[in-house]
Amino acid sequence: MATSTVETFAVLLCDAARRRLGEVAARELAGPRYDEEVIDRAAELALREVLARLWRTGWQPRDVHQVARRRLDRRAVSLVVDVIAGCAAAGVGREQFAEIGAVVWWSGDRPLLGQWTARHAVAREPALLAVLSVLAALLPLPRLPHLPVAAAAPGVDERMPARIRALLAKAESTSFPEEAEALSAKAQQLMSRYSFEQALVDPPALAGSARRFWLEQPYLGPKSSLVTAVAAANRCRAAFYAGLGFVALVGHEVDLDLVELLSTSLLVQANEAMLAAGKRSRTRSFRHAFLLAYAGRVGERLTAADRAAGEQFPDGRLLPILTRRRHEVDTLFAELFPRTVPRRTTISNDDGWSAGRVAADRARLTVERTAVAGR
Repeated sequence: MATSTVETFAVLLCDAARRRLGEVAARELAGPRYDEEVIDRAAELALREVLARLWRTGWQPRDVHQVARRRLDRRAVSLVVDVIAGCAAAGVGREQFAEIGAVVWWSGDRPLLGQWTARHAVAREPALLAVLSVLAALLPLPRLPHLPVAAAAPGVDERMPARIRALLAKAESTSFPEEAEALSAKAQQLMSRYSFEQALVDPPALAGSARRFWLEQPYLGPKSSLVTAVAAANRCRAAFYAGLGFVALVGHEVDLDLVELLSTSLLVQANEAMLAAGKRSRTRSFRHAFLLAYAGRVGERLTAADRAAGEQFPDGRLLPILTRRRHEVDTLFAELFPRTVPRRTTISNDDGWSAGRVAADRARLTVERTAVAGR
């Protein structure tokens, strides 16, 4: 089989996807005029080339999976995961592949698409339509900054994050306020100790790292405000990608871990509190105002609690170290995001704003850290 023929059809598939000709192209290519193996190999080549471009332009496997989840149906998502499994991404650990379930299950001596079609009991035309849908979703994705990842500092108990996650999960699931308070207090204690101890053992060469925190629809803007408030209180910086639906976080690894843990917990709590508001919470304006108020009030509480915790920490070496780390984070943020602009929001529902402030006062906060000014 001529390589040039496969490459030609790969280009044609990408062109059809860009022009949004999915159904027409799938119907045509599934017909008897075209060699099935040639089309299958062309489809696999096109998908692999698109992923290779994304790896070169700052995307990671978990990011592509998140986009696929938001823009494609379940069948097409499974195809994305399989193609990712066969495409190594430079600088990306295998844990990302395990996280999204990307495993090579097919035989390498035959094209993936034919085996994927048989495994999912998909007819020829819908299979090609899935390929074109994936290409249409991934081809327009923009270049992203490559995320630097610093190694964890030695000398700190790396089992601590797992213990914190377990405590937070129990605090969110229990129906007994007293138990939730006790679990959250224990998690808060562990998080503070974990963060401060790692700050003290971090070698000066570590200049911070970055990661992406993906948000779930709806109300991406207010939810990003909550994540940004948590990041600011934990010596991290945040940039919101509204068109894609994630918050880019910059900080030191331990701080980023805590921001992710606490943001996830608070987003769950915010949603539960919003739904508990009853009939008045069903309008979009109410929920938008509620979540923004919740984010603002949580930020105030974290700032106050973190400042108190920092003042009580006994080791005098901590303050200059935290100052250095803040400078490192600011420098890295400016390098990665040199053209950020402030995001403005408006509130049109006073009832939602008041309810959000009240709910935030009841939220369980699980980190006490020295606050810094966030973006």
